[in-house]
Amino acid sequence: MMPKLSKEKRVGLRTWVEIDTKAVERNFKTLKKLLSPRTEFAAVTKSNAYGHDLVEYSKLMEKLGADMICVDSIMEAKALREAGIKKRILVLGYTLSENFKMAHGLRCALTISSYDNLRKIIHLDVGRPSGVGIHLKFDTGMSRQGFFKKDLDKIFELIEGHSVIVEGIYTHFAKAKIPNKKGDTYNQKKEFEEIIEAFRKRGHKVIAHAGATAGGIVYPETHFDMVRFGIGIYGLWPEKAVKQIFEKKFKLEPVLSWKSVVSEVKEVPKGRGVGYDLTHILKRKTKIAVVPVGYWHGYLRVLSNKSSVLIRGKRAKLLGRVSMGMIVVDVTDIKGVKPGDEVVLIGGQGKERVSADELAELSGTINYEIVTRINPLSRRYFV
Repeated sequence: MMPKLSKEKRVGLRTWVEIDTKAVERNFKTLKKLLSPRTEFAAVTKSNAYGHDLVEYSKLMEKLGADMICVDSIMEAKALREAGIKKRILVLGYTLSENFKMAHGLRCALTISSYDNLRKIIHLDVGRPSGVGIHLKFDTGMSRQGFFKKDLDKIFELIEGHSVIVEGIYTHFAKAKIPNKKGDTYNQKKEFEEIIEAFRKRGHKVIAHAGATAGGIVYPETHFDMVRFGIGIYGLWPEKAVKQIFEKKFKLEPVLSWKSVVSEVKEVPKGRGVGYDLTHILKRKTKIAVVPVGYWHGYLRVLSNKSSVLIRGKRAKLLGRVSMGMIVVDVTDIKGVKPGDEVVLIGGQGKERVSADELAELSGTINYEIVTRINPLSRRYFV
């Protein structure tokens, strides 16, 4: 059961997020056990740690023993260094060339995936002996960022004899989340192994990595030197099919709860419409509760008339449109609801639970989007 945040700690807040640190630790240890002792654990905390708080989650990953922290941008790397994170950092996303010198000062490695940026970073004057550490990304089949295998000779010609330090090489699997269709992933694996071999034949001692959470779980043969665990460290499965196969072997626990409060309760007569465009017409005299959370806070508008929240341990159906700053729910059959009552948007209350997966299914999206969309200005509490 998740530790409960006291009212005193979140006083004055209409909506907030709670992170269960014990569940985080259990997830970390569960995923760590999938790796051999020689394989490094990279914790992916990009994009505000998938909505869980970039700095605090990264601190927790460092404390638990992650070997590397992966972020999206140089600005996220800067925030971590300013917060005192000492662990190795890799920037996974695109870095503007004018920020290359900043990377040197921050002691973080950059992803380089194009000739344009490779040439620019090679000729960057930051002084010896360190240069700037880079991880070269290869496109082995996803058709997104990355060099092709056929580019190897040209890459070696560019990097050898310069101060740039190639710390790693990596790729990203396109279909690792679909465990019953392994052909494309195995094709990518084979091509990446040929790329690794080419680097090692030239004497480059690089960290090779390919798998993210799905790859780390489904394809142990692709662990190489490091696995980049993202969605799994937040206790969420990368895909329903992966969960169905592997949840019998181990558990992942969602660590995030998203909460609000009831701001107003009143009775509305039968036949009345609710919200913008009156998309829900009441079929009975209804007691409604207003909850001060809307799409500005990250509660998707597509959930209009579909989702439920938890109040007093029971489900309260959402009525009408999700507005920018509020929703309306049906509390007719829930006794004693009053302003100030806790509302659970994601998480558990009593015997009921609303999961990010449930909201994702109702929205026609994925759990990644549900949690990353929670407004970063909403306070996160690590309990």
